[in-house]
Amino acid sequence: MILIFNFSELTRLTNPNHILKQVWGFDKFRPFQEEIITSVLNKQDTLAFLPTGGGKSLCFQVPALILEGTCLVITPLIALMKDQVEKLKKNHILASAIHSGLSSREIDIILDNVIYGQIKFLYVSPERLKTPLFLARVQKMKICLIAVDEAHCVSQWGYDFRPPYLDIGEFRAQLPVIPPILALTASATKDVKADIIQKLLLKDPQIFTQSCARDNLSYSVFYHENKEKKIQEVLQKVPGTAIIYVRNRRKTESLSQYLNQRGLQSECYHAGLSFDERTARQDRWIKNKTRIMVSTNAFGMGIDKPDVRVVIHLDLPENIEAYYQEAGRGGRDGRKAFAVLLYNHTDIKQLSDKVEDSFPEIEFIKHTYQCLANFLKVAVGGGQMASYDFDFEIFISNFKLPKRKAYNALKRLESEGIIEFNEAYFSPSRAMIVINNQELYQYQVKNIGMDKFIKTLLRIYGGSLFTTFLTINETVLAKSLNISEKEVRLALNALRSYKIIEYIEQKNQPQIVFLTPRMDARNLPIDQKKMAFRKQVEETKSKAMTQYALNNQVCRSLQILEYFGETNVNTCGKCDVCLAKIKSTESLTFQNKILSTLSNNDLTIQELIKSVDPENEKAVLNDIRLLLDLEKIRYNSKGNLELNNT
Repeated sequence: MILIFNFSELTRLTNPNHILKQVWGFDKFRPFQEEIITSVLNKQDTLAFLPTGGGKSLCFQVPALILEGTCLVITPLIALMKDQVEKLKKNHILASAIHSGLSSREIDIILDNVIYGQIKFLYVSPERLKTPLFLARVQKMKICLIAVDEAHCVSQWGYDFRPPYLDIGEFRAQLPVIPPILALTASATKDVKADIIQKLLLKDPQIFTQSCARDNLSYSVFYHENKEKKIQEVLQKVPGTAIIYVRNRRKTESLSQYLNQRGLQSECYHAGLSFDERTARQDRWIKNKTRIMVSTNAFGMGIDKPDVRVVIHLDLPENIEAYYQEAGRGGRDGRKAFAVLLYNHTDIKQLSDKVEDSFPEIEFIKHTYQCLANFLKVAVGGGQMASYDFDFEIFISNFKLPKRKAYNALKRLESEGIIEFNEAYFSPSRAMIVINNQELYQYQVKNIGMDKFIKTLLRIYGGSLFTTFLTINETVLAKSLNISEKEVRLALNALRSYKIIEYIEQKNQPQIVFLTPRMDARNLPIDQKKMAFRKQVEETKSKAMTQYALNNQVCRSLQILEYFGETNVNTCGKCDVCLAKIKSTESLTFQNKILSTLSNNDLTIQELIKSVDPENEKAVLNDIRLLLDLEKIRYNSKGNLELNNT
């Protein structure tokens, strides 16, 4: 049964289990979901730590369908925002997102729809909360819940600190009716947990922590100079879908080519590909038409593919948090999966250098900001929340900026909450009719050449074009009208010029958003002490990542769990460290048994193997060779093995 929900129906659904079944088709909740939902329904501030794939979104979506009003979801990722809105719409739930790619008219319509009760879930970035327009309009909204996704971003101790998150607590305090906050993140250290509670101004929060342990995931770390050969070996041993993470775009392409040449079917994925190509490659991988995806860390966020059997990292990630999240994309179906990290000594130095490079001197950051404002022609005092097409290569060429340093300066401006730099941005074409039905009819009568085009537009997209912006597809229109896509765009632009429609053509290139009004570069609010602190935090995290790679004495799972503050946990028994210890113990057992057996008489190799453990012939044979090398046993004149008592 397909349900199409409206607000009156939503208010009648009061049982979380009923909603889970009717809306999402699940029979039961995952661990902690029901308890978190109950806490939210009791209107308590709630803090939830659920590992990657633990079902965080349902923890606010289910109770919001019961509570009266709109759930405000704060998340820093546009791609994730769009993905969740589309999923909700497919379940016939009213949802919208406000992000930098929208026009002011689109934002205005969405805010009106929220005020008049037409939107159940509103997704926004934390930067949006500070804009005068949003602050004014939110006073008229009925917000039933604030869900803070990626809550670790509020902490300066976190691995992805974003200053605008610090304003969420104060923002809530300004609302006419104070809603509860549900803060969610996959993992956090002890310091980050305390920071989230303090910075979000949570009041006596209920805290739910699911262990970061993944019982079905086997972690392994290998030192290898020829990483490509090791990857080939791993993929030949482990069947099924795979993700390989690498550091840069060029490497995704060369590694994918290397694997294909050796009969291992793969494709590469990175932000430099067009949106259509990224979507097509992702779709083929999800449908198992492509086995291996070689990607930068741009891949995987929001993708729920349960049957990934192995996740390989070709390079050391920047921190354990990122590694845990990316490795955790393996084995979400509960079956055995493998997380493999490869490194060599060059990687360790590169990771250390990367942290240093990520913090250019402040004068260079200010210079880059000035160049950016000149490049995009943004006047002082203007540009707040405006989105600009951005070609990084032309930018650095025009201003003769060093590539890596300029890139890091832009990322530092982003981490300071001054700009937003979207490297893989796609926004589809949208349109809305801005005159009423009668005026449109009169236009059609006077402009007979446009009549068929307008009728086709309305037939495909319906009367909702009069009330809101709808995503349109020029290819579909072209096929319906039997004309070219170029002619469709010309017609749409003509209607726009005559103020019949608003038409926003698709964008598929990087975007820069000025989150604050453009400032004089000399007065940029960059706190040198805070930046030094952030650098120290990132250095500490990179050292922890390096230590994880180098420590081959402590269980890998145990290292990760202890990093996140979990104590009194058992070793996993299946990582490379645990398996090596098991193998070492077995080997010692075999060696003792070999020596004990030979203490009574001499034996041939086959007789000795049969006496020790015939089912583990290879292992016993290896230990016989080892004892021969150590001269603890020897061959006698008969060619049999005996103890060497000399």
